[in-house]
Amino acid sequence: MVGRVVKRAFKYRFYPTAVQAEQLARTFGSTRYVYNRALAERTRAWSQEQRRITYSDTSTMLTGWKRDAETAWLAEPSKGPLQESLRQL
Repeated sequence: MVGRVVKRAFKYRFYPTAVQAEQLARTFGSTRYVYNRALAERTRAWSQEQRRITYSDTSTMLTGWKRDAETAWLAEPSKGPLQESLRQL
């Protein structure tokens, strides 16, 4: 039996409370918004100015978006998922 690899898979399911489900929905919505807005900024900068926008540039933009009155709701969820969405972009 040398060299035989056994692969296993596990499935997990969790049942969040109503408060947890609301918080997860807010976090997922915020990450989707940040990703799409940063993508739009990168696309605009490249098409109009032939300029690349880096992760650090978008991270700085995220800080500004959190301080803006219209998008102040971005400050509610944890910053980790928002920054990860920028890294994945």
